[in-house]
Amino acid sequence: MRSAHRVDQVRAAEVRLLAALPDGALMARAASGLATAIIDFLGGARGRRIVLLVGSGDNGGDALFAGALLARRGAGVTAVLLSPDAHPAGLAALHRAGGTSCPAADFSARGTVDLVVDGIVGIGGRPGLRPDAVALLAELEGVPVVAVDVPSGVGVDSGELAGAHVTADLTVTFGTHKPCHLIDPAAAHCGVVTLVDIGLDLPTADVGALGTTDVSRLLPVPSHHSHKYTRGVVGLRTGGGYPGAGLLSTAGASSGLAGMVRYVGPDGLTDQVRAAHPEVVAGGGRVNAWVVGCGSGDEAGRELDEALADGVPVVVDADALVHVRPGMPRLILTPHAGELARMLDVERDEIESRPLHWVREAAAHFDAVVLLKGRRTLIARPGSSSAPGPHVWVNTTGTPWLATAGAGDVLAGLIGSIVASGDQVGLGLHDAAALGAWLHGAAATLASGGGPITAGDVAAAIGDAVRRVVTG
Repeated sequence: MRSAHRVDQVRAAEVRLLAALPDGALMARAASGLATAIIDFLGGARGRRIVLLVGSGDNGGDALFAGALLARRGAGVTAVLLSPDAHPAGLAALHRAGGTSCPAADFSARGTVDLVVDGIVGIGGRPGLRPDAVALLAELEGVPVVAVDVPSGVGVDSGELAGAHVTADLTVTFGTHKPCHLIDPAAAHCGVVTLVDIGLDLPTADVGALGTTDVSRLLPVPSHHSHKYTRGVVGLRTGGGYPGAGLLSTAGASSGLAGMVRYVGPDGLTDQVRAAHPEVVAGGGRVNAWVVGCGSGDEAGRELDEALADGVPVVVDADALVHVRPGMPRLILTPHAGELARMLDVERDEIESRPLHWVREAAAHFDAVVLLKGRRTLIARPGSSSAPGPHVWVNTTGTPWLATAGAGDVLAGLIGSIVASGDQVGLGLHDAAALGAWLHGAAATLASGGGPITAGDVAAAIGDAVRRVVTG
C-alpha cells in the first residue's frame, strides 16, 4: 500500500526521529536519496549542468546537499537563491564541492541546462508561488525538473492547485507519500514519484492507494468447500431505459467473482442478457448485494427503493444517484464529477478542482461509501465508519483509453459482485469499492495493451486481472 500522510503527521515523525539521530543525519539521508535519483534520471552526473532553485527551508537544504554530492560526481551545479536565508550548511557544502551560487536576480540561463532541481518550498509551503520563482521557472521552461519532496506551489494535503506551481518530471519524496502525490489535480504535476526511506515512524495514513499485495490480501477467494451461494449472489436492476448499460453492468458482475448473478429487467432485455450470459439467473430472489441505476432511466427511483427493501448493500450508479437521500443504509455511490455536482448542488468545476474535499463531504452527507470516478478515482468511507485503514482510497490503476462509454456500467457490476462475495467473509464496503476500482483499471490496462478499448473489452479482461493477482 502507498500511504499518503498529512504534513502534521510527517512533521511529528521527523521531530521524533531528529531527537534520536546526530545533527544533520536526517538531511544527509534525504540528500543522498535525492542525488541518487537524479543520477538515475540523467543517466550519470559527469558533465551535466544542473540548476538548483533554492528557497529558505529544509527543502532547499536537501537540494543544496544533494547538489554537493552531484558536484563531486562531476556535475556543474549552480544554486539560484530565492532567499538570503538559504540553508547555510548546505550552501557551504555545495561551495566546498565546487558548486556555485547566485541570487535569483543575478541568474541568467545562458547555455544548456540539463536539469532543474526544485527546492523552492517544501511540504510547509502554501499553494502558489511568488513572482520571482515564477520568472525563474519561465526562463528555464523546457528543461526537465526534479522536485524535492513535492512540486513547489501545490496543495500538499489537499491535492489542490491555486496559482502558479511547478510541474515536475520526477518528484523525489522522503519517508512517505503525501496526498498531493496521489490526488488530482496536483498528482498530474508530480511526474514519476520516487520514495526515499529515511526511517520515519508514521501512524495510519488518512489517504492510501492499494498495491497488488493489498489486493491479494483483500480479494475474496473461494475455498475447497465453497459453493455458489457461499460465494455470494449479486442482483442487478439495470438497463430499463438504456439496454446497453444493462448488458454491460451484467458483464461486469459476471466476471466470476460472485457465485451467482441475478438479473431483473424488462422481458426483452432479460432475453438479451441471458443470450449473452447464459449463466445469469433471470428474476428476483435472495441476493447479498444489488446494483441499480445503470441505464435505468425513469425506473431508477423505483428500482432503488425495491433494492433497499431487501436490506442488503446497494451499489448506486448513474440514473439512480439523483434519488439517493441521506440516511439510506449500506450504499456505495459511484458518481463522476458531473453527477456528484448535481447531488451536492455545486458546480462541476468545484468538484474537479477539489475532489478530495468533495468526496469526503459527500461520504459524510450521505453516510455512504462514495466512489468519485476520474483519472485518479477516490473512494471515501462515511464519517460513521470506524473501520481500520485509510479514510480515502485513491485508485492508481488504469489507462487513458478507459475513458470510454459504458466503462462505468462495467465498474458498477464488478463492485456489486465483489460486495456480494465479500459479504461472506466480512469485507467492508469501502475496501470492496476500492478493490473494484483497482481491478477495473488493471483489466483495462491488460485489454488495452496501449491501444483503444471498449467497455466490453474491459469486462472480458477482469478474469485475467484477478488471475494475475491470485497467482502472483
